[in-house]
Amino acid sequence: MSVLPLVFTSGWASGINAYAVVLLLGLLGTAGVTDDVPASLQRPDVLIVAGVLFLVEAIADKVPYVDSVWDAVHTVVRPVAGGVVAALLAGHDGSLPELAAGAVGGSTALLSHLVKAGTRIAVNTSPEPASNIVLSLLEDLGVAGIVVFAVFHPVIAASLAALLLLTGIVVIVMLWSRIRRYLRRRRARREEKRLAAAGAGVPPAG
Repeated sequence: MSVLPLVFTSGWASGINAYAVVLLLGLLGTAGVTDDVPASLQRPDVLIVAGVLFLVEAIADKVPYVDSVWDAVHTVVRPVAGGVVAALLAGHDGSLPELAAGAVGGSTALLSHLVKAGTRIAVNTSPEPASNIVLSLLEDLGVAGIVVFAVFHPVIAASLAALLLLTGIVVIVMLWSRIRRYLRRRRARREEKRLAAAGAGVPPAG
């Protein structure tokens, strides 16, 4: 079970920024910092794709409302990436069945993704963009720091990831009323546009 802490931490981090996780683990493995990273994550094509997508996410994640759209698109991508990375780590180590590792990584990634997406919805109720930028930078730095730390101190890093995940869930529960109001207003605006388009004889978009 020695790989489980790294699996859990990579799953948590993947739910926030899956491309950063793949890029960081691949670079650490390529540089010879750790032997725990499988060769498939160190391939040049994987690193290039992960690097490009990381840059795209770094921009999209800092723009109000665009970040929520990006999160919606990645509701499937991040958990899948978390599960795949976890399974690869377990397969490389051989101490945890790949299916079990994939389940741990994927489910943890899904939980952290939902926390991130919910937090962004709450932040987007504020009209200024500074909070989005600050929050995105904190997420990027947090993911980078905890992934690198997990390579050297996996148990402590997993404990920190668990604490951050639990704290995030508590925050979402506290902000749930604000998130629900935002979603209700967004549905109302869509309905108004649909009715306006129907009244003008224009087929509604989408």
